[in-house]
Amino acid sequence: MTSRRLAARISFAALSLAAVAAITGCGMMKPSSTAAAMSNMVALSTQLRASNEVPPNASPATGTVDAVFNKDTSMLRWKVSYSGLTGPATAGHFHGPAAAGANAGVVLPWGSAITSPMEGSATLTPAQTADLMAGRWYANVHTAANPGGEVRGQMLVRN
Repeated sequence: MTSRRLAARISFAALSLAAVAAITGCGMMKPSSTAAAMSNMVALSTQLRASNEVPPNASPATGTVDAVFNKDTSMLRWKVSYSGLTGPATAGHFHGPAAAGANAGVVLPWGSAITSPMEGSATLTPAQTADLMAGRWYANVHTAANPGGEVRGQMLVRN
């Protein structure tokens, strides 16, 4: 069989499968299902800065935390990146409940090895969810030079 005839048969098979899928609805999400799934996801983020710490410090470090919360499963997934710390990170976590400018205890540690970049996830309790959605959580990264936190940012809903 020539390569041209083989290509024509493959193209016809692909078109046939696409037509069956279009007619039966297989492989396609209904628009209302897509909208419902997206409405259950909440995007959050923050900018990590030394000036956000309480009290502020002079570190040149910066970073970001981007997160997605699934309202159906109560699962929070996050990605952290930072650079310019005064030394290796000794800890990193979410704190709360606290408004910007106030300190609070750890509500969710990121793990034992804090690196950049890093990812994590956890299932939140209803109380944790309420505080996070109300903007009462902050993220920070600690170092030996700044044991109370070198960079910090308030987690805010983006959608």
